[in-house]
Amino acid sequence: MDTIKNKQEEIIEEFSAFDDWMDRYQLLIDMGSEQPPLDEKYKTDNNLIEGCQSRVWLQADLEDGKIIYQAESDALIVKGIVSLLVKVYSGHTPDEILDNEPYFVEAIGLRDHLSPTRSNGLVAMIKQMKLYALVFKTKMENK
Repeated sequence: MDTIKNKQEEIIEEFSAFDDWMDRYQLLIDMGSEQPPLDEKYKTDNNLIEGCQSRVWLQADLEDGKIIYQAESDALIVKGIVSLLVKVYSGHTPDEILDNEPYFVEAIGLRDHLSPTRSNGLVAMIKQMKLYALVFKTKMENK
């Protein structure tokens, strides 16, 4: 089953292949580059995540009770980071998203290797994804 936990374990495994942080940054950049570009119509001020040093747009849609996230950033490493979060959380229910912390961030040593501003940005991205999950959960319960 494609659970959030399984996706996080895959990421940890992928990053554990590299000891050198330059190689891990390259992997992040590659992952960001592989992500499909965000449709221009979603690059709005409403979708910009506050608290990020670079510009990061996050679009969330509810499809069949699951949240589909799409994101993009104008900074390569940040685009890689947000692509990992999208990989982990997209396609899951609001409850699954709210119940699962992104422990892979610590496990691959990402938090230790980000500047304080990037680290704040990462926290802001996670917070925004969880916020969307909460909003969609509330909407579903009030139907």
